[in-house]
Order: sequence, then C-alpha cells, then structure tokens
Amino acid sequence: MPPTDAAPADDAPPSSLVDTSSIVIVPTYNESDNIRIVIDRVMQLDADLSILIVDDGSPDGTADIVRTAMDAYPGLVHLIEREGKLGLGTAYLRGFRFALQHDYQFICEMDADLSHDPDDLPQLIAPVKGDECDLAIGSRYVGGVRVINWPLSRLVLSYGAGVYTRFITRMPIRDVTAGFKCFHRRVLETLDLSRVKSNGYAFQVEMHYRTWREGFRVQEVPVVFTERTEGQSKMSKAIVREAAWKVWELRMRDLIGRL
Repeated sequence: MPPTDAAPADDAPPSSLVDTSSIVIVPTYNESDNIRIVIDRVMQLDADLSILIVDDGSPDGTADIVRTAMDAYPGLVHLIEREGKLGLGTAYLRGFRFALQHDYQFICEMDADLSHDPDDLPQLIAPVKGDECDLAIGSRYVGGVRVINWPLSRLVLSYGAGVYTRFITRMPIRDVTAGFKCFHRRVLETLDLSRVKSNGYAFQVEMHYRTWREGFRVQEVPVVFTERTEGQSKMSKAIVREAAWKVWELRMRDLIGRL
C-alpha cells in the first residue's frame, strides 16, 4: 500500500514556537546539499519570518540537517516529516494547514534548491503586508525574461506553457507555474483546499486560478530565477502532462460551476 499523508500529530503547536507574522514553506526531497544554506539565508534576513520544512522522507539525511538548524534557530525553524515521497502539492497543503493553525498572516512558498533567491522574500511579503494585494507572485516573465542557466528548450517550454495556460483559462498572470510567492492568510482560509488535487507544477497553476477566480488581488513581482547547481531536478514528463491537462480541467469545472 502506498504511503498516505495522514492527519498529523506534529501539527500540534511547538512549545518553543516564536511569534512571527510570516512563514516560508519549503518542501524537500533529497535536498541535503542545499537546505542548510536556504535556512541560514532566510534566518539572516532582517524580517519577521519563520521557516517550515516539509520533508518527504528524504533518504539523504535532509531532515537530520533541518534538525540541527532547529537547534541553531530555536522556535523559528520547523520540520514536518512525511513517510514517503508524496509530492509537491500535498506538501504545500500540509504546510498551509500548519501556518493557518499557528496564526501566521503571510504565508510564502519557496523551492529548496536556491533557484529562488531568499533575499527576494521581503519584496514578496511587502505588498501583501501593505494590503496592495492578496497574493504576490515572484515572476520570471513580468517586464521581461529573468531566467539564468536554463537551456533554450526549457525556457521555450516554460514560456509556452504560460501562453497556453492564459489562452485556456483567461488568467491574467504571466508566470502561471511560479512557485515563489506570498499569500495573505485570508486567501487560504477562503479557498476550499480539500478540492485542490494537483500535485506537481500543476499545483501552482491551480492555486493561482482558484485565487484569481475568488476575486483576490494578484500582483506579480519581478525576480530572477537561477537553475539549481546542486542536487537533481524534480521535473518529469508526467509533471508536464499533469499541468497540460489540469488547465482544461480547471476551465471546464469552472464553466459548469464545479470548481
């Protein structure tokens, strides 16, 4: 029987949790080369910020590294360990539940591979905290293309996916698959997260679409995306196929009132 994301005992409030208004959720699977660097850089920011790592049973010791960081930054670094590789979407949903239960107001997503620059977190949080928008997206494609170290084929695929998705959904977002963002908690409280079923990069498309269709304000903030230099990419043909089909499913469900 495959592993499941069971109801978590580890979502109980940590006894040493420090009261901050913002949290960044970072899913991991075999990110031992990068995760301590990510945590240290987030913690070095002059920001009211905690970090939650959601680890999918990484066999390379990622969770052990996080535990040492928890000792170094007590009450600011948190860890949820899951049994098995359950996927990006369910990891973020688990993290959202943790953030809402512990009263965080500004809830961010970020990759663990340093493709997202932790130094950009304050500029994603600022417009949400300033009530300029309800979702700030770190965009590779607003006001130009800002991608480093991607082969042309990958860039064409990503940019073309955005054109394809916007054509089908009418969603006014240029970087539809962006995984670097900040939600105001009211977005996640309003959305029925139990209906979010995507689990790869399609998860980002679905969250953007549902947020936009609920009438929340979305703002794209230009950031630079740098391809990972350590570890292995999680991109696969199955992930691409899921994303290609999901946009049609979302649009059809929306048209018949079953989104």
